[in-house]
Amino acid sequence: MTARPNILILMVDQLAGTLFPDGPADFLHAPHLKALAARSARFRNNYTASPLCAPARASFMSGQLPSRTGVYDNAAEFVSSIPTFAHHLRAAGYYTCLSGKMHFVGPDQLHGFEERLTTDIYPADFGWTPDYRKPGERIDWWYHNLGSVTGAGVAEITNQMEYDDEVAFLAGQKLYDLSRQSEDTGRRPWCLTVSFTHPHDPYVARRQYWDLYEGCPQLEPEVGFIPHDEQDPHSQRLYLASDYASFDITPEQVRRSRRGYFANISYIDDKVGELLDVLERTRMLDDTVILFCSDHGDMLGERGLWFKMSFFEGSCRVPLMIAGKGVGPARIDAPVSNLDICPTLCDLAGIDISGIMPWTDGQSLKPLMQGSERGEPVLMEYAAEGSYAPLVAIREGKYKFVHCEIDPPQLFDLESDPLELTNLAADPQHAGLVAAFMEKVRARWDMAAFDAAVRESQARRWVVYPALRNGAYFPWDFQPLQKASERYMRNHMDLNVLEEQKRFPRGE
Repeated sequence: MTARPNILILMVDQLAGTLFPDGPADFLHAPHLKALAARSARFRNNYTASPLCAPARASFMSGQLPSRTGVYDNAAEFVSSIPTFAHHLRAAGYYTCLSGKMHFVGPDQLHGFEERLTTDIYPADFGWTPDYRKPGERIDWWYHNLGSVTGAGVAEITNQMEYDDEVAFLAGQKLYDLSRQSEDTGRRPWCLTVSFTHPHDPYVARRQYWDLYEGCPQLEPEVGFIPHDEQDPHSQRLYLASDYASFDITPEQVRRSRRGYFANISYIDDKVGELLDVLERTRMLDDTVILFCSDHGDMLGERGLWFKMSFFEGSCRVPLMIAGKGVGPARIDAPVSNLDICPTLCDLAGIDISGIMPWTDGQSLKPLMQGSERGEPVLMEYAAEGSYAPLVAIREGKYKFVHCEIDPPQLFDLESDPLELTNLAADPQHAGLVAAFMEKVRARWDMAAFDAAVRESQARRWVVYPALRNGAYFPWDFQPLQKASERYMRNHMDLNVLEEQKRFPRGE
């Protein structure tokens, strides 16, 4: 075996870190994730770089904040010149492969991956571009609304189930393929990223998982509905963005939505279990680092908010677990970020990325896993639908501070107020702390320049997108190609050699 470990990244979509206080919460039916947690470094206070799919994923891949990548929203191009962990690993000799979602926008649909097994579930073009020039305007055909809540329930197949069934099947097939080379002395180490779209809404689940949560007490939110006029300004904007006025959400619909979400965590748990089982049966488990993560969370009706797009814990805190040789099982409470994943993977693989670190916002978690302290705060940004100007946040020590040029500041003590019910920034006794955080904001961000960059990006795309859809249209969406003539048995192959090569373990 090579000295460098194989890497299996298991990524899910919209899984709230509040449900992972130390691995999956006790009430969740997630035996495979709980078993993984028992042998993992578990990061209790891990945060997304931006609570929306494409910005979060570009930051996860690169270790860079959206203000650096330019991926501000779900239709902003992720440019090819930004290095990702797939580039770093591939340059060091790794085979890099993606099965599933990564929401890359633009003509580059690989970003360092040598191979993709599936297409993406979401479009790769500029069609979902917000428009800061029209604050308050809903773009009805693609903006989230509360139909996911009113439509929660049971189905045996959906668009998203079809996708994740394919993602898991092809990932398992790839693991079997990699196992056939695992005993070859000259083989390349591999990094396989498996990225599911569940438990992202709509909150629709298969009956076998739905039934697991009959009578579950956690179907009730901890923080009840907060009327529009009592919400902070950004949450008021999210009510408008979600088209709250067109829906009359009932308590039963809230319960059904949360039940569907929990059920889909159990569905994902089965998929994870299948892949880890293949890894073990093909004797690759001991040589593989496993990383489990999510792009952002889901408010799940807490405070009346749904989905993401917010810096409240349900939306921006996400699970992170790392297991494998040399990683001791432990709960780590220090605030960390998905920005740290790229440097961490490289560190675990013994790859020097110092050449790009001056332009990287994350840092390796390996010292933290070995008992060191972390001194840097966690940074977050948001500049997409539901916002009228960029929002930024700092998570440091027990505090979270949120700033937007058009809103009053927010300051929460997450130790004494984990549900974020008391905004300390409104208390004169905390004026000094607010001023100290504002100094850090001004030192880190030029908010006027950030706002101008977002507006420029949006304006450009509002010109380019309709132009490219006029006349002959060439999609950027990834089109998986399969050479059927090179699979199974064909007449240019030696049957005896083929049968031996495709068997693992051999000769038993």
